[in-house]
Amino acid sequence: MEILKKKLSNDNYRKLKALDNFYVERLITEIIDLCKPASVFVRTDVPQDALYIRKKAIANKEEAYLKTKGHTVHFDGFYDQARDKKNTKYLVSSTRSTPSYLNCIDKRKGLSEIRTLMQGIMKDKEMFVCFFCLGPKNSMFSIPALQITDSAYVAHSEDILYRPGYEFFKRHAGGGNFFRFIHSAGELKNAVSKNVDKRRVYIDLDSNTVYSLNTQYAGNTVGLKKPALRLAINKAAQEGWLTEHMFLMGVYGKGRKKTYFCGAFPSACGKTSTSMLKGERIVGDDITYLRKFKGKAYGANVERGIFGIIQGIDSKDNPLLYGALHREGEIIFSNVLVYRGRPYWVGKDRKIPAEGINFSGEWFEGKKDTQGNLIPPSHKNARFTLRLKYLSNVDKNLESPQGVEIGGFIYGGRDSDTSVPVEEAFSWQHGIITKAASLESETTAATLGKEGVRVFNPMSILDFLSIPLFKYIKNNLDFAKGLKRVPKIFSVNYFLKSKDGSYLNDVSDKHVWLKWMEKRVHNQAGALVSPTGLIPIYDDLKLLFRSVLKKNYAYEDYEKQFTIRVKENLDKMERIWAIYQKEKSIPKVLFKELNAQRKRLENYRKKFGDYISPSYLKLA
Repeated sequence: MEILKKKLSNDNYRKLKALDNFYVERLITEIIDLCKPASVFVRTDVPQDALYIRKKAIANKEEAYLKTKGHTVHFDGFYDQARDKKNTKYLVSSTRSTPSYLNCIDKRKGLSEIRTLMQGIMKDKEMFVCFFCLGPKNSMFSIPALQITDSAYVAHSEDILYRPGYEFFKRHAGGGNFFRFIHSAGELKNAVSKNVDKRRVYIDLDSNTVYSLNTQYAGNTVGLKKPALRLAINKAAQEGWLTEHMFLMGVYGKGRKKTYFCGAFPSACGKTSTSMLKGERIVGDDITYLRKFKGKAYGANVERGIFGIIQGIDSKDNPLLYGALHREGEIIFSNVLVYRGRPYWVGKDRKIPAEGINFSGEWFEGKKDTQGNLIPPSHKNARFTLRLKYLSNVDKNLESPQGVEIGGFIYGGRDSDTSVPVEEAFSWQHGIITKAASLESETTAATLGKEGVRVFNPMSILDFLSIPLFKYIKNNLDFAKGLKRVPKIFSVNYFLKSKDGSYLNDVSDKHVWLKWMEKRVHNQAGALVSPTGLIPIYDDLKLLFRSVLKKNYAYEDYEKQFTIRVKENLDKMERIWAIYQKEKSIPKVLFKELNAQRKRLENYRKKFGDYISPSYLKLA
């Protein structure tokens, strides 16, 4: 109590005591004692508290005003522009038996390192104590979360992205039942983190605590984002529900009936553009919690905002998002180019100026870094942070305590030569194993310098997995148990190419695939049986192309796109089989399902050859 009274004003002390939560008070006391902040601000749900933090972000020079009302810009350090995978580690009692994809450190060693780095790290700074709710408030999805940070930018970002949770804490965070996120930007130079060589993001699953130090980039510091995803995956596995790296959207069908879909896509595979298709409804673009209720599957968006990549957003391909970014309202732009008070980014409609301010400071065309590399006007990972309510197509059920009933799951990757544009799994088990757990995506030249390297990324969640893969897959398989209405599972591939290397589909075609999936959920469209799943009938797609895109769809295009590539699919089965054979405790049903698909492919090959026209396939 002496520590709290010394560092907190009477008003902030009163706000903290009103929670009547011993665990919150103890944690805050420990962090104050360790980090030595000059003062502490406790954020409640009232608008004045949120405004105080926004003004502090400006006063601390973590953000600056732009010309459009409500818009601000934030710059991360030059070497602090992305998630730090190398230094994001789980604190575990023993590292000997952990899978290779779980980056771990001995718990005692890791905590000792963190405590050493945190000694006095908030000296001369104000510490912000913020309470939030993951998921809609007062629902079966709700998880209380406490963020402690010395960055007003981080606290401001979370206010945009998450529901305020101070009052929620009073009712639901007793017994220490909440997620904890402790962050410090560390020593600052020109308002950015100076000691990025000491950047750490350490995760303790036992206490549901994440420590983030010497970094400002939101992917490392906004605790309720990807750090919370890791905690929630572990929590869901223990309690029998799902935490997924998925968008959530509503798709209109016959009679304006709306069906909700979740979708998991690796980076640069169409996740955001699918979730924001014009004419449909977006619930969320990134993380979805899934629970069962009265024999049905329900999903809810963990967030109320979007922290998205801004590169490539233009008025033609992203009209809804582009419009939202140009209206008045509370939006943070990060690591873009600023010229005369306006933000610019690569791929924007307007021409990029030849000079301005960006993440490197004063920028001019042709500027190079210390290694002689050209510095782009805006970083390829430049971002925007805005509330979903700014989008004209936000779904009315965004805040529904019950969430929305899920009709289908979609898994998509970048695949130039194997999978058809859209396909339905034979069953939940078949879909989880051959589409979700077998997801691959090809790298692009823009990201790694070498194009076409297939990266295994089951459910598009491997980077964030906090439990062994076998446990995660089993949890997904078990989710269908007890469901009276099991959602359908689909795969999509927007990147299929012809032999000359040209894409076989237009970027807008995804809308047709989505509409076909909606019809399949309600048994309003037929299908052909392929060895890998159920594919559309030409006549159905022809009508959909005409009604959705006002385009004629030639049978010649249909045949090229939906030819079953047996050899390539068999090669994929071999790759996936080899990967899972190296993993421990993988459910036997996975190998059984993979083997069944391999046999189907071999039988079809004997009958029709390596490339099977859809005209040879039978109706389902």
